[in-house]
Amino acid sequence: MEQGCIFCQIIAGEARADKVYETDDVLAFRDINPQAPVHILLVPKKHIARLADAAPDDQDVMGALMLAAKAVAEQEGVADGFRLVTNNGRQAGQSVFHLHFHLMGGRRFTWPPG
Repeated sequence: MEQGCIFCQIIAGEARADKVYETDDVLAFRDINPQAPVHILLVPKKHIARLADAAPDDQDVMGALMLAAKAVAEQEGVADGFRLVTNNGRQAGQSVFHLHFHLMGGRRFTWPPG
């Protein structure tokens, strides 16, 4: 657990979250500031600050994140149309430095996203 990381605190059960999915490697919970009718955050239980920090030995957990996204999309009824987003670094809008993916669905999305 990384000191001061809110996602590590959620994983450890020290902070509250509306959890929707959990495996040995991944936790998924509802975003507190949703940008779509379905807005779930998927986080690896291992602290990885950002995608650019993932190492070759993180291959299994990265695969687990993608399979969790599929499972959560199915569970939430948006498997036929959802967006999966991650921000890497402050310049890209990352505000919590624990790798996470935003799974959003339940509305029509446009391109480019912003």
